[in-house]
Amino acid sequence: MKGLELSRAFYLEHGAPMIAREFPELEGVLAIGLVGSGSECFGYDDSLSEDHDFEPGFCIFLPDESVIDSRTAFRLERAYSKLPREFLGYRRSDLSPVGSNRHGVIRIEDFLLERTGSRDGALSVAEWFSLPEQSLLEVVNGEIFRDDSQYFCGIRRALAYFPPDVRKKKLAGQLLLMGQSGQYNYKRCIERGESGAAALAAGEFVRSAMSAIFLLNSRYMPYYKWSFRALRSLPLLSELEGELEWLISSPNSKENAPEKQKTIERICELVAKELSAQGLSDYQGNEAEGHAYSVNNKITDPNIRNLHILYGV
Repeated sequence: MKGLELSRAFYLEHGAPMIAREFPELEGVLAIGLVGSGSECFGYDDSLSEDHDFEPGFCIFLPDESVIDSRTAFRLERAYSKLPREFLGYRRSDLSPVGSNRHGVIRIEDFLLERTGSRDGALSVAEWFSLPEQSLLEVVNGEIFRDDSQYFCGIRRALAYFPPDVRKKKLAGQLLLMGQSGQYNYKRCIERGESGAAALAAGEFVRSAMSAIFLLNSRYMPYYKWSFRALRSLPLLSELEGELEWLISSPNSKENAPEKQKTIERICELVAKELSAQGLSDYQGNEAEGHAYSVNNKITDPNIRNLHILYGV
């Protein structure tokens, strides 16, 4: 059973009745769901995931103390801790009486502060650039089973993706790195017999190309462990997953180099076509560096446009 399914079933069978019975006055201000860290919040959990932090549980997200005071929050924690210890063959963790840091009663402002540095999710331009995508993704992943007030869901919608100019700046930087590492330096490293440097160049190209593809899909790129898996589910350019994986998993020999260079050029060509289709670049050609500057020139805010082109990387 997937973690999200387990969480939802546990909430519906045991959590929802407990809240309705013991805290009916709070039902309009609580947000219930499973959001945050852990493969189950991304839908990536499998049988291997069950060897750690996999248990029946859900999150009860609370507004600040002006709405729900600390005494009531403590009563909620106690009630949550008394829910059944086993459910559908899975046992809840004994590490904490009120759930783990992934489950249980959580203040919305504490959850946001830990991941964004902001208690209400409002971010400055500098913060949009500096925050890791994984942290932002942990705010908007998973599923909210109910949020009658829509307060938490409203914040999640506001943080769903980068503002347009931030997205373009990040995309411009990744395109520049794609061109430098893949279309220029990889071949030169091979010609010099620097197989280690060639491997690094291929790795840089793949990392930047993957980031560019996520940006073209307007999706946050997850933690590196899940990046290829997430790439396979994207609506745009997911067909490049196999070629990107081959570039970093095959030897960097002179024999392989021509095919690798051809693969790099094909990836850049398809990325260029998508940039044109979305109206993000006017550059004519497949050189990623040329598209980088064209994308940067389309940034509306001059303060962001005039930042160094690699500022968002």
